[in-house]
Amino acid sequence: MRSENKIFQGKTLAILSGGGDTPAINSSIEAVRNRASMLGYKVYGVLQGWKGLLGDGNIVDLTHQPYDGYYGGTALRSSRTNPFPSKKNPESRVPQVLRNLQKYKIDVLVTIGGDDTNGAAKRLFETEGIPVIGFPKTIDNDLRTRTLHRYNGKDIEAVLCPGFPSAGNAIMEMTANLRTTAESHSRILVLEVMGRDAGWLTGTAMFGGGSLGLIPEFEITEARKEVFFETVKEAYMNSKKKCLVIPVSEGIRWFDEKTGKVDVVYASSEVDEYGHPRFGGVSGVVASEISARLGIEARAQITGYYARSGHCRHYDRRLTSTLADKVVDLLLREDYGHMPVISRIVPHVELEEFNTTSIDMGAVGNKPLSEDYYDINKFRFTEAYADFLTNILDKPVFEEFKYDFPVVLP
Repeated sequence: MRSENKIFQGKTLAILSGGGDTPAINSSIEAVRNRASMLGYKVYGVLQGWKGLLGDGNIVDLTHQPYDGYYGGTALRSSRTNPFPSKKNPESRVPQVLRNLQKYKIDVLVTIGGDDTNGAAKRLFETEGIPVIGFPKTIDNDLRTRTLHRYNGKDIEAVLCPGFPSAGNAIMEMTANLRTTAESHSRILVLEVMGRDAGWLTGTAMFGGGSLGLIPEFEITEARKEVFFETVKEAYMNSKKKCLVIPVSEGIRWFDEKTGKVDVVYASSEVDEYGHPRFGGVSGVVASEISARLGIEARAQITGYYARSGHCRHYDRRLTSTLADKVVDLLLREDYGHMPVISRIVPHVELEEFNTTSIDMGAVGNKPLSEDYYDINKFRFTEAYADFLTNILDKPVFEEFKYDFPVVLP
């Protein structure tokens, strides 16, 4: 018998995005909205993350509205609001969230975010029974998605989150462009890349011609610092054009001679509602010490928010669409408290629902760069990581000014 109504006719699904922006959030919102509408849901957007469910609420209607998923960032806006008590805000705002979910008659909540945003959603599911589905999002690519990467007959635990492929392409291209100015002045450029606790994004500079690299997973002690300087000197002297681009994660732990301690470099002492301080400036410290120790001119370049910005690239577009297909499966089975993830690393054409699975949102956590992807002794990313990136990033294009001018003798 033909049904006159769609499966979830009369139900309402709301979408919110929290935490740092990425180029793929609008694409994620569009993909989830389209599939939820197809199932019969009325679809709302919650503005400014969890902040949009506080007070009187800040909700917009996304049903039957045009939506540009190629445009980077999030049209729903974002914030680092934590509805649960924290050191910065000891008041629990959960009652406000519950009141607005009821007031706006929201039946299911899809939260696009990282460990913090989805962690808060999971707590609401566990403590209040709110039907939630998480959706992964981070350019740092450090959520434990339990995605496997097959390399040389071995399964390596990797991560694949929407936003990372677009950000990785941006860092790759920026690194490739900076090589020309490094070459012009025979300099070392220390390129600071976002990555609080993990070096996944820093490693994408390898495809743009980055040579050595420093990541948060391995702290730079006093002893390792000396080895690093020797490695830099050797790499510079062996480089044909006497120049290097060295990518470093903003969250690397660097030995400070003045304090005798290994620590991160802070851009600000303030913390957000999840207790995170703001890092920044370590590239200047590293570049200054390279110049002082080795007598080689070095400069710092901070990529900052550049990796977060711009349009959604083609791999991310298909990735968000594929994960949204899995959201349909979770909605149909009412399997709440879970997050869709890619089960194995595949190229663009193999991004299909059969290569997805879902994991419990409470078991997401953070995943550092695998030791298989980084050579701690050489400060270099490995061939295994290059193979991982080959599936995700665009093919690198290296421009080279080929010259071998003859020397004029008087």
